[in-house]
Amino acid sequence: MISKRGLKRTVFVALWCCFATILAAQTPPAASAQENNGTQAMRQAEVATLKTELQALNKQIEEGSVWHKIYANHLTYNTIASKIRDVENEIERYKRLGARKYRTKIAELEDKKAQLQEQLDLLKDYAQNPFKALLKPKEIEKVPTVTNPIAIIGAFSFMKQMTEQLQRFEEKIRSLEIFVDMLQKKSDLLKKMIEAEPSNLKLQEMLSQTLDELSDADEALELHKTALVIYKKKVDEIKLRLTDQIKEQAKKAGTIGMSIFFLLLIVLFFKWLAKRTISDNERFYMANKIINFSFVFIVAIILMFAYIENVSYLVTVLGFASAGIAIAMKDWFMSMLGWLVIVLGGSIHVGDRIRVDRDGKKYVGDVMDISLLRMTIFEDITLTTYEHNRRAGRIIFIPNNYIFTDMIANYSHATLKTVWDGIDFTITFNSNHKKATHIARETARKYAKGYTDITRKQLNKLRARYNLKNTNVDPRVFTFIEENGIRVSVWYLTNAYATLTLRSTISAEILDLIKEEEDIVLAYPSQHIYLDQAKSKPTLPDLSEGRITV
Repeated sequence: MISKRGLKRTVFVALWCCFATILAAQTPPAASAQENNGTQAMRQAEVATLKTELQALNKQIEEGSVWHKIYANHLTYNTIASKIRDVENEIERYKRLGARKYRTKIAELEDKKAQLQEQLDLLKDYAQNPFKALLKPKEIEKVPTVTNPIAIIGAFSFMKQMTEQLQRFEEKIRSLEIFVDMLQKKSDLLKKMIEAEPSNLKLQEMLSQTLDELSDADEALELHKTALVIYKKKVDEIKLRLTDQIKEQAKKAGTIGMSIFFLLLIVLFFKWLAKRTISDNERFYMANKIINFSFVFIVAIILMFAYIENVSYLVTVLGFASAGIAIAMKDWFMSMLGWLVIVLGGSIHVGDRIRVDRDGKKYVGDVMDISLLRMTIFEDITLTTYEHNRRAGRIIFIPNNYIFTDMIANYSHATLKTVWDGIDFTITFNSNHKKATHIARETARKYAKGYTDITRKQLNKLRARYNLKNTNVDPRVFTFIEENGIRVSVWYLTNAYATLTLRSTISAEILDLIKEEEDIVLAYPSQHIYLDQAKSKPTLPDLSEGRITV
């Protein structure tokens, strides 16, 4: 079905052709047959030239412009829609003549209509003027708001995206302008060819289609040129607003950066001052940790107040969520609280040797680090590893909340660097226990003298902080009557970090000295097994020497 605009174009072309025919008829006859032949030859040559130009232009339009193919789909849509209306009219006509009589014919037409409708559905995007639909600029998405330095990256990306969309829109309009120019040239060629061949109906139909296509394309072009101007202004406005926001955030970030840099200089000064005034490495390490934590905390506060628009709202939300957060992150909060207790209370410092009892297992090691959530200790070779673990050299992580629930012993608290260690051995009942006691005491005093003097000075310093009743630091020896002999227990002060070394030295010395004494015999369980019972009879056990004979 031809539109009203196409019908007007067709009538105009027909009237123009009739007018050209009348003018040709009123032209006076040629002076001679030779002149008529010459004129006809020139006209044929002109028509051939115009046809050649038209073919070249058609090829350029079909191969070089996508708009023609798009409009061809629009024409195909209109043609199929017209065929569907014709089929519907045929169906109605046969139904009026007798639906039962022409049932087969009506069914065929219904099938044909269904096939045409499927083809029409595939081309539904080309129902309206395709130039308007394809030239429609892409809608601008939600414009971002630059409220922090990170959002600057998103703003630049958004502006780049808008620029690319604008460029694509301009390219489409330029390509449509070129297509309109080609259609105008084609229409001019067709008019010239119709002047030469007024009776060629094919040329008239081609001119009518070209004028329709030119009218639709030209209408869409003018419409979208206006839309392009508006779109440019909108893009420029958004870019200007985002640029102002970026400048504001850059200035704000620069101010905050300078503040943090100035704060960093203060932190470096305090670190330098702590290094110059604190000679103890452990205290310097803890002071350094406190300075670092304070710096990070102050920076976090600065950033929070600078970039969170409504801090009171954040506090309110955290207040409502605190109960759930406290339950879900109970261990974390307890570890942080434990960190405060450890750092402010001073019960444990980096470098201290501690022992942790957990679920029946014992771990002894040196504290390497105290972080916000846990302590890191290095397990050394100690009496505990010798007697229980049989492992050493491990890195063990102790959560800070263990300080509230588990047993943690500090072997080197405050200024104390020594601990009491003891060696036990058993002698027979008829041994000279006084001499054995004297040997043990003198040996311990000999090798532990340096640690004894150090401990005496350290305890004197602790009297100002703690109530110390027993400050005796000399080696101590105890004797106990046991089942199989007399147990001698000697205790002495030793380095908290090297207990096994001194224990080994004193043990070997005591053993050598006791071997030299004839009236001291070490008691230990033993058995005698007699394979020939006929020759040997079992005797009673000799309890006086701590031996059991079977």
